[in-house]
Amino acid sequence: MKVPLLDLKPQYQSIKEEIDRAIMKVVESQYFILGPEVEALEKEICDYTGAKYAVGVSSGTDALLLSLMALGIKSGDEVILPTYSFFATAGVVARLDATPVFTDIDPVTFNIDVKEIEKKITPKTKAIIPVHLYGQSAEMDEIMEVARKHNLYVIEDGAQAIGVQYKDGRFVGTIGHTGCFSFFPSKNLGGFGDGGIVTTNDEEIYHRLKIMRVHGMEPKYYHKVIGGNFRLDALQAAVLRVKLPHLDKWSEKRRANARLYYDLFEKTGLVDDKNNYLKPEKIILPEAVYKNINGLKNYHIYNQFVIRVANRDALLEHLKKNEIGCEVYYPVPFHRQECFAYLNAVDGDYPVSNLAAETSLALPIYPELKEEQIEFVVRKISEFYR
Repeated sequence: MKVPLLDLKPQYQSIKEEIDRAIMKVVESQYFILGPEVEALEKEICDYTGAKYAVGVSSGTDALLLSLMALGIKSGDEVILPTYSFFATAGVVARLDATPVFTDIDPVTFNIDVKEIEKKITPKTKAIIPVHLYGQSAEMDEIMEVARKHNLYVIEDGAQAIGVQYKDGRFVGTIGHTGCFSFFPSKNLGGFGDGGIVTTNDEEIYHRLKIMRVHGMEPKYYHKVIGGNFRLDALQAAVLRVKLPHLDKWSEKRRANARLYYDLFEKTGLVDDKNNYLKPEKIILPEAVYKNINGLKNYHIYNQFVIRVANRDALLEHLKKNEIGCEVYYPVPFHRQECFAYLNAVDGDYPVSNLAAETSLALPIYPELKEEQIEFVVRKISEFYR
């Protein structure tokens, strides 16, 4: 049985007529850059998340970069962020000749270890980028408290987490100064190409984001600041507008798939004790830490379902031989990346991230996954350890 890590074709087929109509509407209008489709998407994202403002941009990476630029992050500034994330989180900081300052991660959630943040603050620190990794919120109350204490900006990296709620019911991306989302096709809300959006509740920040999205231009051909070409295509906005009303249903299907994984893995007898998150003997399952708090509906959307396992690389090869899609997110933390060698990070300062990089493995979790496919995945993993 083939089990792909992700198969986008069934999702498209389920909404094909709506998507095709939306695309043709844009084609017939010949209005491809920004315009009414993008404006409508921005409003709908605000309505969905509760953010006051939203600015459609060219990618999730550019959402982060534009946020940093709009908040005035510049050469010599320091930005605190987890060492374990997709490269864009740190790369955008370095592109501005600012300094990414790495922290270790929480052993349960894979998110930034909030206890490490204050230890990293210096007079040069200007911002914190918490990442809501794999679709679960970081500890935003503690992060915002530290930020207020030290007068720092908070840029939420929600690339994998649109629709996720924090424990008090607020949506991620509406708690910090800006929230950054990706519409890369593999995301839980994915376009037909690159795209992203920035949310904010601050009118002044919103104004800067809008101006800097179009090269810092206001009015046309007049530039008081330098921005970039960060515009969202109308075609992407049209596709996303069709998909957005389905997002909660798809997220619930991901959670249902996760619950089935939990049930099946528990029956194997291979699951490690929950107190042992650092060194798996066999299998450690991911934990949704907010699911029993305040009756939250969207506590975790499982953009990835990441287990931690012993003999990870051998298991990876075993699954691939059985035509089961799987992926390592992420094999090399930032402090081990060659391009950041100039920061002289001490490898031993990031033990949790190092172990996560060496033991984590993402399994298929997309909404259209069939029950028998999940059963097959668990059976083949069980066979490997037995």
